[in-house]
Amino acid sequence: MIDLHTHSIFSDGVLIPSELVRRAEYKGLKAIGITDHGDSSNIDFIIPRIVALATELNSVLNIKVLPGIEITHVPPPLIADTVKKARILGAKIVVVHGETLVEPVADGTNAAGLDANIDILAHPGLITEQEALKAKEKGIFLEISARKGHCLSNGHVAKLAKKTGAKLLINTDAHEPGDLIDKNMAKRIVCGAGLNEKDFEIMQANAALFL
Repeated sequence: MIDLHTHSIFSDGVLIPSELVRRAEYKGLKAIGITDHGDSSNIDFIIPRIVALATELNSVLNIKVLPGIEITHVPPPLIADTVKKARILGAKIVVVHGETLVEPVADGTNAAGLDANIDILAHPGLITEQEALKAKEKGIFLEISARKGHCLSNGHVAKLAKKTGAKLLINTDAHEPGDLIDKNMAKRIVCGAGLNEKDFEIMQANAALFL
């Protein structure tokens, strides 16, 4: 199992990064992305610290740690520049906090994220077919979310991805220990979105590209 979207105490998670990684390792994960919430006020604090920690942990652990950031509630016109800053700071995974059904994310966030140099559009809510096509064209992954609330649109995202050929990932968006899942639960969530175990294996192959 590879999970590319998690949070530590550097945003609104409850675990320090090392404990988050250890708990993920214990769950059987072979790779984890630490992608705390960020905007221009804090990415210069978060990203270098996660990059440094990942370098340390990757030298002694079997689980692979990937440093990243989730650009969150940034006004759409500012997303592209924030993504550029995140890349310069060393983020290996850049996620945009998509237009989930359960938060007042600004209209146009999905579109702005897809126009920027991002890797993953997280929990994109009622993403449009045109946006899904753009994700396919640009090689940006759409997320099937294991997180409560964000998962409410999983079926819609899965349906449009199948229709358009957009690539998918399954991530937890974990904020605390109980949010981490193993491979079997991830498969069940994928199947609950109207997909199947073969789709899950494809998602894991997609995630492995980040390694």
